[in-house]
Amino acid sequence: MMNWNTLLSAKRFGLEEFHREHHENRSEFQRDYDRLIFSAPFRRLQNKTQVFPLPGSVFVHNRLTHSLEVSCVGRSLGNDVARGILSRRPELADSFLPEIGAIVSAACLAHDLGNPPFGHSGERAISTFFSEGKGLALRNYDGLSAGLWEDFTHFEGNANAFRLLTHQFEGRRPGGFVLTYSTLASIVKYPFASSLAGKKSKFGFFTSEEASFRRIAEELGMKKLSDSPLRYARHPLVYLVEAADDICYQIMDIEDAHKLKLLTTDETRELLLGYFGDERRTHMLETMRRVTDVNEQIAYLRSCVIGLLTSECTRVFLENEETLLSGEFEGPLIRHINELPAEAYRHCAEVSMKKIYCSRDVLDIELAGFRIIGTLLELMTDAVLSPEKAYSRLLIGRVSGQYNIRSLRLGERLQAVLDYISGMTDVFALDLYRKINGNSLPEIS
Repeated sequence: MMNWNTLLSAKRFGLEEFHREHHENRSEFQRDYDRLIFSAPFRRLQNKTQVFPLPGSVFVHNRLTHSLEVSCVGRSLGNDVARGILSRRPELADSFLPEIGAIVSAACLAHDLGNPPFGHSGERAISTFFSEGKGLALRNYDGLSAGLWEDFTHFEGNANAFRLLTHQFEGRRPGGFVLTYSTLASIVKYPFASSLAGKKSKFGFFTSEEASFRRIAEELGMKKLSDSPLRYARHPLVYLVEAADDICYQIMDIEDAHKLKLLTTDETRELLLGYFGDERRTHMLETMRRVTDVNEQIAYLRSCVIGLLTSECTRVFLENEETLLSGEFEGPLIRHINELPAEAYRHCAEVSMKKIYCSRDVLDIELAGFRIIGTLLELMTDAVLSPEKAYSRLLIGRVSGQYNIRSLRLGERLQAVLDYISGMTDVFALDLYRKINGNSLPEIS
């Protein structure tokens, strides 16, 4: 059984020897949040696709605005859960338990940092390049371990985020972002190695970061399920980060689809009102009549749904605290909410799949993402395989010095290629693709 006293730690990854208690207004977990907000990888999220193509004449969500919204919902979930636990276990008041809202908020801010350009299609483009594309020829090269090959063929943004936050890139300090152990553990949705990824290609850390995750998990007292391949039960706060993400992407995608006229106003109203019973629904309709602006009406309904789902997920967490601490809870919190909102959520998911995620604009960006990332991967992997060639030297010369692109080990060079490409924004990847293909040239003054 895991326990809160060990699960919540302000120890910083990479600065363990300097760990001490601080007595300042800003908690260590708030420092995590601030460090992420001011980081370059977080700023780059403003030019990474959430669902709809960027840029557009109608402002819709990108990865940055999505992460900020998830962080807000995560903070509410964490604060509500902390109050609920403290009401029945007041002896935890002197622990870090009152800080759960700050921990979850910071973890939510970081949860998408490892996503490559062009949304989830970017992840699939990287995986399939190695599993069925030209990268498949690399499988039998010397220096590529079975674990590393699993990492490449199941490339996962969540695992890449953990690498980005913990890996010591060239010229950088040990510990990466030097975040607290609890914040780092809270972003790992799939706390197991890539060899356990399965058909969904979900896992939590690359082979290169296995020792780092093991160190964090053991420090926090996370329940180990197997040692080889490495697998742990989730840190309980992962469920709150996941719930905040589930709530936001589902509801905000509906609102964006309305703005882009993929859904009519009537369709959108009915989808959002479907979460509520007759009495609450009547009250909400009366409130809506006070404003005539349609977008304001939809925003009001959206806020009501987010409030309801936050309350529902808080209840599920508190009712299942012991099961969560034992590592035996199954599925996301959103799957265990009451039947009426659960049915409305399922209906929203069905409509989203049919009218949003399969819309022409979304499919076009996925097709473009596959083409762009596949081309960049092909050229960059060729370059690190034959670095002595003139064209290879030109390509390698474009890569930031923080990536170990000139390593003597092939596996590290290929991983540096993935670090470089996954860190790109959509705009940068497209621009580089055009320049490499000769479709555009830099301006010469």
